[in-house]
Amino acid sequence: MKKRIQQYLRLIAFSHTIFAMPFALVGFSLGVREGLSFSEHSFSPVLFSESYSMALLWRLVLVVGCMVFARSAAMAFNRYLDRSYDARNPRTAGREIPSGLISPSGALLFTVVNALLFVGCTFFINPLCFYLSPVALGVILGYSYTKRFTSLCHLVLGVGLSLAPIGAYLAVTGQFAVLPILFSLLVLCWVSGFDIIYSLQDEVFDRSQQLFSIPVWLGKPRALQLSRVLHVSCALLVLLAGIYGNFGVLYWVGAALFTAMLWYQHSLVKPDDLRKVNIAFMTANGIASVCFALFLCIDLFKFF
Repeated sequence: MKKRIQQYLRLIAFSHTIFAMPFALVGFSLGVREGLSFSEHSFSPVLFSESYSMALLWRLVLVVGCMVFARSAAMAFNRYLDRSYDARNPRTAGREIPSGLISPSGALLFTVVNALLFVGCTFFINPLCFYLSPVALGVILGYSYTKRFTSLCHLVLGVGLSLAPIGAYLAVTGQFAVLPILFSLLVLCWVSGFDIIYSLQDEVFDRSQQLFSIPVWLGKPRALQLSRVLHVSCALLVLLAGIYGNFGVLYWVGAALFTAMLWYQHSLVKPDDLRKVNIAFMTANGIASVCFALFLCIDLFKFF
């Protein structure tokens, strides 16, 4: 059983949850600052609505559940849909489905179960999140098809992950606001930029299979340039969100670290040298998201 669980965790690259989860916590924290909302039509259990602290904890559990289940469904579906391409690509041939460790039907069932669990979590949050849950699933599952017809697939992935901060904010407050939308736009530019860097590894393979990507469309040098443009836009949104949110010094410390990690990953990757792509992809972006969220939340609640 333990081995089976590990196989499914590898199937969905569970460690990559570190990218979006911190920004979901940012959205949640922004919502807490605005005040926990329980509308008269909320589906949340009465037991938890009687106590603010318990209600807050319950809502946090549901938000984390939404993040885990939605991402698990999206990744499993992506692996299921791309299984034939993964089998032909030397870089991905060892993945769980091509190697026979997990069957295609098993991956598809895993997708359905996680999608239902995601919708179930939204049901117990509030009506707005529940009604919007099919839209969120449409975006994150639909991304898996985009590489077959558009080079803008990286932006669609960015949109999928950008739902984290605004979705978590909606889960707490039940309403839209400018600041979480700014953070969602930030995530959109950040994720799209680093996904372009990651896709450089498969430029030759994607071209041979008539798949679409920015590197296939523009070539590696110009794809990297576009990635830089997206990350500069991301840095500007960090600045704009900080000014609009009137954050304190610790926010700007986190913002500086986040921006430094953006610059660092671009210093690691060159069009003719992709040996450090994984460091740029996983290490730099993991540190960036965790540090930024940590300093923002500390600043937000003035723990120090």
